[in-house]
This record gives sequence, structure tokens and C-alpha cells, in this order.
Amino acid sequence: MTYHKTSLFDSDLQELAALAKTLSHPARLAILRYLASANTCISGDITSEIPLSRTTVSQHLQELKKAGLIHGDIDGAKVCYCICHERISLARKLFGGFIDEICNSQVNACNSAVVEK
Repeated sequence: MTYHKTSLFDSDLQELAALAKTLSHPARLAILRYLASANTCISGDITSEIPLSRTTVSQHLQELKKAGLIHGDIDGAKVCYCICHERISLARKLFGGFIDEICNSQVNACNSAVVEK
């Protein structure tokens, strides 16, 4: 039986970590940027915009889709990809809240401590 220690953490941290893992590859960030700049669903070959093979781009698209950050709807023989704005908004809220929590911390002992090697 496998026991995952991630289950010891609250659901927001688990969700944030899953999103961070999905977003941790520059190709996925480039795909999201491209889809956002197109401001429409893209059907056809995204590989002309991303400097990777069609197979590699397809794998990254699947990871983004699995995380819910994009939709991939079948339109005939093609797949039409677009940003999932609800999920992107949730990611923004989770990341923003986490960063705000850290930045707003009143205790910062590291500012006065001397770091030794």
C-alpha cells in the first residue's frame, strides 16, 4: 500500500502544488501564452508557434488539459484548444493568496540574521 504524504496537507496547498507542477515547464507556459494572445480557440498546428515536435507539444497540451487549464474540444478531425478562464482565475487566486500570505508575514528573522557558510 502506497501512502502519499501530500495528503497530510490542506486541499489548497495540494491544488497549488499540482498547478505549480503543471506550470513548471517553459513549453507549457509558452502554450498558455500563445493561446491567451490568440484570444480565440486554436485548431490546427500549434507546433508552428512552439519550437518543439508535434508529439512533444501534444504531450504538453495533454498535461495542461489534465490540469484543467485548457479545453480541447474535438471539431471534426481537429482539436480546438482554448484557455479555461475559470481554472486560470482559480490558479491566480491560489498563487496570489499564497504569495500574499508569505509577503504579509510580520515575522522575518532572516533580515537580521547573519547567514554563515
